Parts: sequence; C-alpha cells; structure tokens
Amino acid sequence: MLARVKVIAAYPITPQTTIVEELSKFCADGRLDADFVKVESEHSAMACCIGATATGVRTFTATSSHGLLYMHEGLHWAAGARLPIVMANVNRSVGAPWSIRCDQNDSLSQRDTGWIQLYCEDNQEVMDTIVQAYKVAERVSLPCMILLEGFSLSHTTDIVEILDQELVDRYLADSQPENRLDLEDPHSFCGTCSPVPNAYFNFRYHQQKAMEEAKAVFKAADEEFHQVFGRRYGPLETYRCEEAEVVLVTSGTITSTARDTVDDLRKSGQRIGLIKIKMFRPFPSDEIAALLAPYEKVAVIDRNLSSGQGGIFAAEIKAALYNRKKRPALFGFVAGLGGMDVTPSLIEDMIRFTLENESPPADILWAA
Repeated sequence: MLARVKVIAAYPITPQTTIVEELSKFCADGRLDADFVKVESEHSAMACCIGATATGVRTFTATSSHGLLYMHEGLHWAAGARLPIVMANVNRSVGAPWSIRCDQNDSLSQRDTGWIQLYCEDNQEVMDTIVQAYKVAERVSLPCMILLEGFSLSHTTDIVEILDQELVDRYLADSQPENRLDLEDPHSFCGTCSPVPNAYFNFRYHQQKAMEEAKAVFKAADEEFHQVFGRRYGPLETYRCEEAEVVLVTSGTITSTARDTVDDLRKSGQRIGLIKIKMFRPFPSDEIAALLAPYEKVAVIDRNLSSGQGGIFAAEIKAALYNRKKRPALFGFVAGLGGMDVTPSLIEDMIRFTLENESPPADILWAA
C-alpha cells in the first residue's frame, strides 16, 4: 500500500495466506488503488507480475515454499527481463515429507535466479525492507525478494510503526523503469539471441554487474531511509563483537534469540559476538570477510541445508574467506529445520562446542 503498487497477483498458500487476504481486502474496500488479480497458480502470479511490470507500474506478490518453487521458471524470466518486481516469500519447509513449518530452503534454492534476496528478523524490518526494496530494485532493474519466516512472523502479533505515506512518497518518488513497454518507443522483451551466443554472454555480464551494483545501492537506500525514518539495517549487522572469542553468524528470527543469548553470556563474562546477515544476494563477501578476519572462531547457524554439502550460509562464508590470508575456524551448525525451536540453551550448546574444539570435526554439525 505504502509503495502505491498498481497490480497485485497472488495465489494463496500457507503461511503466506494472511498477506494476500489483507491485500485483497484493501483493494476491495478502496483503501488500496490497485488491481488484485486472483490467478490459478503461483506460476501465473509471477507471469502476471512480469506482464504488468513491463508496462512500467509497480507490482507485488507473495508466496511460500512450493508456491515459490512453482514460480521458478518465471523468476528467471523476471530477472532476465530486468523487471523490478518486489515479492515477499514466507519461508516454509519444502516437502517431502510435508511440513508447513519454517526453514529457508525454499528461498535459498532460488539463489541463482537473479533475484536480490533480503532476510528479515521481525515484522518492522519486513515493512521497512519492502519499501526499501522498490527503491533498490528500480535503480538496478532487478527483482527483489523479501524473506520472512513462516508462523514466527507471519502468524504472530507485533507492534509495528506504520510509515508516513507522505514521507514514503518522497523516499520512493515516481520511477519509470528503463525497460518497459512504450507505444512511442517499441522494443521487444527477451527476444531470442540463439543465433548470436555472444549476445547471451553479454546479457549475463550486465545482469551480474547490476547485481554487484545492488550492494552499494542498497547501502545508500538504507542510509537515506535512516535519515527519513530513523531506522537502518545494512547488509550486515554487528552486535557486541568487541574482543569476542566466538562470533555467531545468523539470519532471520534466530538472530533475536542469539542476541539475547549473547547478552546473557556477556553478563557472565563470556566474550561472544554476533553478526546478522540481511543481504544474501548479492552476497556481501568482502564485507563479511573483513568483519570476520580478526577472530579465531566463527559459529554459523543455518536454518537450511544443501544436501550433500551443508548449511548454505556457512558455505557462502567459507567461499568469501578462501582467498584471505587470515581466516577463522568456521563451525557450521544446521539447526531449526522444519520449524524446530532454536532456543537460547541450544545456542549456548553450539557456543560451548565451538569454544572446546580447535577446529570443526565435520562440515555439518547437527544442533537439536
């Protein structure tokens, strides 16, 4: 609503349903001047957003889990067409076996589709990030996915400051996407380049450059957001990392529990720090490598699993550290799959294990 979206297309799926139900009501009672398109599948929802965004209007959709997987083909087309679609995905486990509880495998399995990915810790951050997402997406001409965890955020009540509409209007301003249908200046979208393979290569090069640019654009948008609304998030957030023996790395709602755990352990004299990752695509490799370089041990908590490899955030951080002269021992914990609680005592167990071992005994350390 605050971004003055003109087209919303969505298909309901638990636990995303409350989002599209409310947006449907907003449209029905006139509070939101947008077309709400009830489609027959998530694949169609993304196709609808692609078509609408190509005309130059702002669009929005939301999905979850298998709905996001069903969109997979469309995600590539949206990114390839350089369309600034914004979508919320409510993280939910992927079957089989069937589960409606949370982990991050649905969105992380879309990491190579060309979408910006921003993970959120609470509902205030979700609202703020959606507004920021339009500014970033329209600047670099790439779609953006906002991630929030199912039930932990989607089905809980939290006090959220609603942003002032006039200030949001000034922050976002009107933006006409560079790539849009224009009857006065007709172009084709995503035409074939099979006869000229170099064109495809060149296209992917520029898409990658736009993704790299998104880091700086997000930082600038975040700083401007702070000046207007008083809050900022950054691609990474550090918390009490001074002289830390172990630094935890988290994303999403586990961060809130980890922050409280760090506070409790600091009171008892244990020097534990925390880094929260918000931006996953593009991955802030240089920034996190620089932050982690001074420390001896890092414990990454992944609420996800790449089968045959390990936790996905841990793997990305290892890649970021590989060419650094000094790098910490990295302990990769997999926890909270299928909505299992990640409690303060479980986090303390991970910290204790990291303190007691010089190096990780395996790539995957199961925490339950």
